[in-house]
Amino acid sequence: MCNLVVYGGASMANNLVIVESPAKAKTLKKFLGSSYKIEASVGHVRDLPKSDMGVDFENDYEPKYITIRGKGEVLAKLRKEVKKAKKVYLATDPDREGEAISWHLITALKLEDKETYRITFNEITKNAVKNAIKEAREIDTNLVDAQQARRVLDRIVGYKIGPFLWRKVKKGLSAGRVQSVALKMICDREEEIENFVREEYWSINADLKSGKSTFNAKVSLKGDVKTKEEAEKIVKSLNKAKFIVEEVKTGEKARKPQAPFTTSTLQQEASKVLSFATNKTMQLAQQLYEGVSVKGEGTIGLVSYIRTDSVRISDEAFVDVKEYIVDNFGKEFSVDKKNEYKGRARSQDAHEAIRPTFTKYSPEMVKDSLSRDQYRLYKLIWERYVASQMPDAKFETLSVKIKAGTNTLRASGSILKFAGFMSVYNQADEEKQEQSNVKIPPLKEGEELGLKSVNPIQHFTQPPARFSDASLVKTLEELGIGRPSTYSSIITTLTARNYITKENKVFYPTELGSIVNEIVSENFDNIVDVDFTAKMEQGLDKVEDGEVYWKELLRDFYPGFNEKILEAEEKVGEVSIEDEKTDVICDLCGTNMVIKFGKLGKFLACPNFPDCRNTKPFFEDAGTSCPVCEGKVLIKKSKKGRKYFGCEHSPECEFISWNKPAGKPCPKCGSFLIIKGSKNKKIACSSAECTHMEEYTEDDE
Repeated sequence: MCNLVVYGGASMANNLVIVESPAKAKTLKKFLGSSYKIEASVGHVRDLPKSDMGVDFENDYEPKYITIRGKGEVLAKLRKEVKKAKKVYLATDPDREGEAISWHLITALKLEDKETYRITFNEITKNAVKNAIKEAREIDTNLVDAQQARRVLDRIVGYKIGPFLWRKVKKGLSAGRVQSVALKMICDREEEIENFVREEYWSINADLKSGKSTFNAKVSLKGDVKTKEEAEKIVKSLNKAKFIVEEVKTGEKARKPQAPFTTSTLQQEASKVLSFATNKTMQLAQQLYEGVSVKGEGTIGLVSYIRTDSVRISDEAFVDVKEYIVDNFGKEFSVDKKNEYKGRARSQDAHEAIRPTFTKYSPEMVKDSLSRDQYRLYKLIWERYVASQMPDAKFETLSVKIKAGTNTLRASGSILKFAGFMSVYNQADEEKQEQSNVKIPPLKEGEELGLKSVNPIQHFTQPPARFSDASLVKTLEELGIGRPSTYSSIITTLTARNYITKENKVFYPTELGSIVNEIVSENFDNIVDVDFTAKMEQGLDKVEDGEVYWKELLRDFYPGFNEKILEAEEKVGEVSIEDEKTDVICDLCGTNMVIKFGKLGKFLACPNFPDCRNTKPFFEDAGTSCPVCEGKVLIKKSKKGRKYFGCEHSPECEFISWNKPAGKPCPKCGSFLIIKGSKNKKIACSSAECTHMEEYTEDDE
């Protein structure tokens, strides 16, 4: 298909390859000869206009695409190259987005009458690229249509709900189709935490002796032990009892390696192990995929395509990794047959799992050519992949049952006998690691043990954890919300809009985010409905598979959605929200300042803007007194927009609380009481060690 054409003994570039990224172009130049000219579109070249909806509802939802502002120069350069070329190869990324970019390039560059081909490769290696050219094809219109359907759906939701929010809250707000679901999840979790009622419970351990050795055993409790008195009763009986070994069981267990990474599992593990945000993980992974300059090797694409939900690897890749394992770890650390893993039910399996393009490029070999973060992410990918094709780790286990009067105690532990995959990758759960480290001395059935001490331990039930990057991505995937390529942009968009903030690696809704979520949930329940959004994703998958025409999704969605918009508009009406005047005087011009709504919530501003630009923080009176100095408690916001309660005399008074003080002390321990929850309110003690709880009444406000 792509022979060299020679003029006067010199080869000329009669084939044009268009990629998305200049970095990818640089890597491809290494594999393609002088008959190929490689240029980059630098992402999308056409899109819906920003100035209006860009969807023709009268013409069956036909999108109106325009050239993206600033792309004129890029397109002019590409058109010049198109004129010189005999054949044009569109080599954008191998997914819906990449397919759509190639489709738009055909129109933007007027390639309809040109010999044009679509090529895709899962990794940027010599063989993969050359095979892609041999297997060049036409544009996959199903992929394009799935992307068009997503783009138009998102545009309709964003551009219809946005103006509604402008009138209700403030100008410039927007609500995305998938982002709104993620925001609701974060807000709902915050509400769960606020409404959570802590409960006390106890566990009891005993330190036992066998000869000179000591070990710890846990008392098997019959039902929950909820008070100190109940725990002390058991402790008393144990102190009088004889400890007899009733049963000793030895055995073996195997721990299997984990599958190589998909997009979501890479984002989750990079968040947990490296503390990377999802957008950082994807930026670094894209760099590793497109190619980096490796000393002595030139530009190399170090990993396969990084937007995938597949856990499979090719036979060729298995042969490569097996050879590496045998050469570097020994035959006993290799497997004869490829380890295969089950993907998720909704997996599209379009590409392989994320893996190194060649196992020989170990992290240490390329370390000097990578930035610190590139190296750390590549090491994670490389080790997980190599480990996935190694044998199970083997443990020798021991479990012991001990009788002490009417009580039963149990102890268990394990000793690593064969490291297997763990010689390369061991990111096991802390709980598993802890259990593996428990050492129990050799014991015999009927043996009497000595008692060193009995340890009652007080616990309190914990509320559900706030979402981190890892847990949010995991939950979105499990619920079928979005796709691997969208998780990073969902979180980035919510953060950029100041709807959520991250503190100590977990997400909190801001005041603005909570307001937007409340309005969208009240008026557009289907938009934030998890099942509805998951079904929409399934519909997009059916479009990609050619089972459903893409405009059918829009025909099914828009009429009902538009009805909701009209109902909401009628409810809110055309009333504009006036700025609330306060008794705070502007110290620059003497006018009464007004309450405005900014990206972090309410603030005070001079109404004479732009002549007077004075602003001040707005601290609303919480209507209760400070439990430390009895000053006023004000509603404040952290630098990231999270609401808290603080004393008016700060910083002299250091009182701070995430919950509103109830204005009275705890009758049980003397700490101040707080109001917990937003809907089903309760009065609770602020002390983590106290479980006092009261019913809430309106008088408590």
